[in-house]
Amino acid sequence: MSHPPSDEIAIDEVDPRATDALRCLNAYYDELARRFPGGFDVARSRDPDAADMTPPRGVFLVARSVDRPVACAGLKGHGRWGEVKRVWVSPSTRGMGLATRLMARIETAARDLGMTLLRLDTNSALPEAVAMYRKAGWTEIPRFNDDPYPDVFFEKGL
Repeated sequence: MSHPPSDEIAIDEVDPRATDALRCLNAYYDELARRFPGGFDVARSRDPDAADMTPPRGVFLVARSVDRPVACAGLKGHGRWGEVKRVWVSPSTRGMGLATRLMARIETAARDLGMTLLRLDTNSALPEAVAMYRKAGWTEIPRFNDDPYPDVFFEKGL
């Protein structure tokens, strides 16, 4: 299967309750349910409130290829710091650098909102995510939340 050129994939800020955002999030939750040893139930996670991922507190990004949502990422605002949430790329577009593009946009949005630090959590059942964050300069830190699913925690100064 050939990928569309990366520059043909647009990344836009959207409301996390919008149809394309929900399509991405539901695909993400389905993937976590398949990949996590004990499954995944969004109701048990510390799912961010949509308002925390919209201006002026945060942002939510959706990448679209030919008007089809193929990736997403959120920034949940906590004032001077932000939390990266719900980074997902469709299997059909993995390997194109979309996660890196999304993370760069999240960092820019965080700076624009006056944030000086970002944090995120992930699960060791997602080794490609852990590797991506380490390669991108994120530092592993102790647990900073009470979400039952993550077991790896990172932060990055802006």
